[in-house]
This record gives sequence, structure tokens and C-alpha cells, in this order.
Amino acid sequence: MLKQRLEQKQLQKLSPQQIMLMKLIQVPVASLEQRIKEEIMENPALEDPDDAEPNAEETDNQEDETNEESTEDEFDLSDYYDEDDYDIPNQKLKINNNSPDNDYKEIPQAAAITFNDSLLSQLGLYHINDTEYIIAQHIIGNLENSGYLERELTSISDDLAFTQALTVTEEEIEDVLVNIIHKLDPPGIGARNLQECLLIQLKRHDFVESSSIKLAISIIEDYFPEFTKKHYDKIVAKINCTEAELKEALDEILKLNPKPGGMGDGGRQNQYIIPDFTIHASGDKLEITLNSKNLPELKLKRSFIEMLNSVNEEHQKEAVQFIKQKMDSAKWFIEAIQQRYNTLENTMNAIAEFQKEYFLTGDETTLKPMILKDIAEIVNLDISTVSRVANSKYVQTNFGTFLLKTFFSESLTNDSGEEVSSREIKKILSDEVDAENKRKPLTDEQICKVLKEKGYNIARRTVAKYREQLNIPVARLRKEL
Repeated sequence: MLKQRLEQKQLQKLSPQQIMLMKLIQVPVASLEQRIKEEIMENPALEDPDDAEPNAEETDNQEDETNEESTEDEFDLSDYYDEDDYDIPNQKLKINNNSPDNDYKEIPQAAAITFNDSLLSQLGLYHINDTEYIIAQHIIGNLENSGYLERELTSISDDLAFTQALTVTEEEIEDVLVNIIHKLDPPGIGARNLQECLLIQLKRHDFVESSSIKLAISIIEDYFPEFTKKHYDKIVAKINCTEAELKEALDEILKLNPKPGGMGDGGRQNQYIIPDFTIHASGDKLEITLNSKNLPELKLKRSFIEMLNSVNEEHQKEAVQFIKQKMDSAKWFIEAIQQRYNTLENTMNAIAEFQKEYFLTGDETTLKPMILKDIAEIVNLDISTVSRVANSKYVQTNFGTFLLKTFFSESLTNDSGEEVSSREIKKILSDEVDAENKRKPLTDEQICKVLKEKGYNIARRTVAKYREQLNIPVARLRKEL
């Protein structure tokens, strides 16, 4: 049975200003410039730095002319806005993101044709008929970013029938793929798997008749499973070659490119890391700078406030409401940008002080265990806010540029009862793997014993977890001749 009733509830909701602030905090400095420009374009109450307002004398003259021509208002403007709301000090109506010493600098990027256009331009060098060109063009359009063709030839045949009204067999498509696409540069383009990709490159090698290349082709063609699993003893026994000859062949294979598409992808823009913070160590002091170069200056248009006193249109109410809405939106945005600056600055100062020894020395073993809660308590912010700051921001140090969240780590207790960072253990693990005998790589169990000898009592599964996080393969796959 349906019933209707009234009840009161208390709900916790974020205000539009809070939502705007959270979004701006999450935006890295590389995207903030574009975000500010979009706001300036959308909100006429914000002054465009490239289109400054007239000077004060010109404005006064315009005001005098306007006041002479204006008539009495049909209604009281104070009914729609409070003049005290807009009696704001100048410093709160604008925010300058730049220092006078900062120069506006842009990163030049070379213009380049796209990966597909590069391949299509090479088709013009082949004497092929219209049908072959359409097939080749369609194959190129189906290539992945890696350069592989992962679609089945039957699907390509169906596509050509539906989109081009061209009926071709799988054999015809295979012929174009092998005799045309596989001959394009870079070598390996159009391969359907890693084995075919490596074979294409080996067979197009400048010294394809050399013994090492012939042996490499034989390994990839006939003993690919053994090669991927690094069962070199089985390969030596089956091919009846020496270990030195096998090593020469493997060296040639390792020179090949497993993802040839990356070499020709000129259409993809290079990704430059623009640090949000810069930490410079000088003696025992840290100098922290928040990157605000090239950010447009935000300034509220005083003319919008003055327009409230000169509106005299048929729909004055709507005009006043529109101006007030845009003024409020502009004020919120300027305040949010200022709050973003303060939040990022306070958070970075807390992290730098917490990990001061590392930023002074660059020694990863000096990193302290640090979680989001630790910094949130120092800066008196919510954990989610600190997470937004850490997840998308980069910091430039004397020892490189790092993602801020990499300085957060779990804590473990060593034999002395001291808490150590998991980053410290990962660094030792990585050093041990680098120094191991590649003929007999260390297993996870052996690495676990080494760490226990150094005073870090952790389980083998933890070693395996850290090894995977460092993208270090298992011992069998690290084996070399």
C-alpha cells in the first residue's frame, strides 16, 4: 500500500564553490593555463589580459557621458543586489600568477605527419592497381598503435564488402599484406604477432646471409616457445650450436623492435613533464617554488560593477541578474585559484619537511614511511584533498623529476624495531637484482634471504609484490648467457 508522508533529513552536500576548488586542485599546472583561458572566454566579468580595459581617465569620461544620458531607473536596483557585496578591495578582485622576473616561454614542437599518413605516402612508391591500393589502405587504417594487425582477415574482407562494395578473398588480402604492407618502413609493420614481427625484421636485415642472422631466424621460426621461456639449454641441444653462437644470435634478436608502430607515430605529440613544484637544496635548507609561469593574470572587470548602476533596458531585472551571476562566478573562480595555490603550497611544504633528508641528499634509503593521513594531519586538510594534490603533480628536485605520490609509502619494521619505508626496501631489492649473476638470477626466495640478512624481515610474497611493482620479471626471464 502506497503512503505519502513528510519528513526532514539533513544531507551533507558540497557547494558549487567547493566542487570548483576540488577540480582545480586536481588539475596539474600543465592544464591549468588552458582551464583559466576557458573561464576567461566563458565569463565576460573576467578581464582578458590580451584585451585590457581602457585607462581610468577614459573610463571617467565614459561614466560622465553615461550619467548625463541615463534616465531615472524604473525600479530600485538595491532590491536585486547588495552594494556591500561588491565593495571589495582591489587585491581580492585579481590574482597575478606570475612574478615580474618570469619570462613567458613555450616549448617548441616539431610538426610531423601521422603514422598512417607516413605509411600511405609509401604506397605511392609501389606499382599497384586500384584494388590493391584500397586493400592496403584499409589494412593500414586497421593497424594498432604498436604497428600490429590484430583484426582477422575475414573481418577486413567483410568491411571492404560493406564500405567499399569490393569483394575480395582472404588470399588476396594476405597477398597485399605480405608483399606490400610488410615491406613498408619501419620493418615489422603489419605483423599479426610478435613472432611474425621479429621474423619480418630479421629477413629484411642488411646482413641476412650472416651466420648469426640465419641462426636467429631459425630460433624464431622453429623454437619460439623455448626462446620466450629462455630455455637456452634446449635450444643449444636441438640446433646443435655452441653457446657463443647462440649468444650472438640472441644479441641480434634483442636489437629488434617489438613494437615498430612507435617509431613512425609522428602524429602523436611528445609528452613533456612540466613540474608543478621545484625544490632546490642549498646547504641544509630547501627552497620550494610553486610553478605558475605562463598562467594568465586573473582580474575582475570593474566595469561590470559600474554597469549595475547604468542598466536602463526594457528587461532590467534580467540584465541585473545576469551581471550579478557573472560577477559571483568570477569572484568564486579567483578565490578558488588563490585557495588552490595556498593548498598546494602548504601540502608541498609539509611533504618537503617530512622527507627533508631525502630532498637534501637524494638517497632513497632515507625516505621515511609516509601516508596521506600523515600530511593531512599536518596541513589540517581532508585525506581526499591531499590525495588530489599528490596524484597528478610533479616535483622537480636536484636528483630528477618525480610524481609526488611516489614519496608516499607503507611502513615496515626492521630487526631493530625501527619503521622503514617500503621505498627503501624496493631500492635494495632493485640493487640486488642489478648486481646478480645473470646466468643464475636470484629467485624471490633468495632475495628474501638477502633482505633478512640485512635486517628486513619480510615474506617471500611481499618480495614478489615489490618486484612486480618495479616491473622486474621473474628469475627465469632475467636469465642471460
